[in-house]
Amino acid sequence: MADLDRNHLEGLAASLEASGLYRVLRRLEPRPRAEAPQDVRLRRGLFVDVETTGLDTARCEIIELAMVPFTYGLDGRVFEVGEPFNQLRQPSQPIPPEVTAITGLTDEMVAGKHIDPAEVAAFAAPAALVVAHNAAFDRRVLERFCDVFTTKPWACSMSQVNWAEEGFEGVKLAYLAAGAGFFYDKHRAVQDCLAGVELLARTLPRSGHPALRNLLDQARKPSWRIWAENSPFDLKDALKTRGYRWNDGGGGGPRAWYVDVDEAEREAELAFLRAEIYRGEIDLLVRRLDAHDRFSERC
Repeated sequence: MADLDRNHLEGLAASLEASGLYRVLRRLEPRPRAEAPQDVRLRRGLFVDVETTGLDTARCEIIELAMVPFTYGLDGRVFEVGEPFNQLRQPSQPIPPEVTAITGLTDEMVAGKHIDPAEVAAFAAPAALVVAHNAAFDRRVLERFCDVFTTKPWACSMSQVNWAEEGFEGVKLAYLAAGAGFFYDKHRAVQDCLAGVELLARTLPRSGHPALRNLLDQARKPSWRIWAENSPFDLKDALKTRGYRWNDGGGGGPRAWYVDVDEAEREAELAFLRAEIYRGEIDLLVRRLDAHDRFSERC
């Protein structure tokens, strides 16, 4: 688009926004490279996204994988977004119609396609941090596919940025993008990655910090997984209401309800279990988590 046309359109958009009657969303465009100050320590991040045949992380198959590298400072500023890795893969069974409806991926599009785990490992190897929007899903799927993802620290742009505190409604990627003022072609892996990196690079409206800084602060903190083993069956709804999730034991850990809490919440959560669930003193299984094992099925 010519600069004149763009300037004209931006003028129209500014007029609409100034009226107070309209809100304009701009299409996501490539983020320009920014020069990093010499005193800033740089790291390589990797934003990943998978499209799969279903939601069961133990059984679903990858049909599309995207990885977008980006350079960031330890203060949370994003300086450069690299060329993406984006490949399709034919699963062992036909793609379910509901998946095609969401992603647009068809059996014809993935026919004969293959993703080489060795190529994936080589691309991901330089990353100091892997980020996904719903890392609890993407990490489990990718660790089954390629061992390199078991060796990396992970962070989640959905759960480790306090979007609600910053005034955003909902945590789906498309909702957050709209709240930040842009739109993109959602539900294709590479576009989801680019949107995720853009969100992390944006300044949060209330704290005034890049969203990535918020993410890094949370990823660096340890958390604690507390297992409510052999809890009374008739109190399962009380656990669910408090945010506990069920682990069937198939991917590791006991067959029990569990919750992840911050360091500051650990003792209060243990006191709740003893007073309200077990109604007495009991030794409970508690495990420390950090970015190297958080979101993994191995926990």
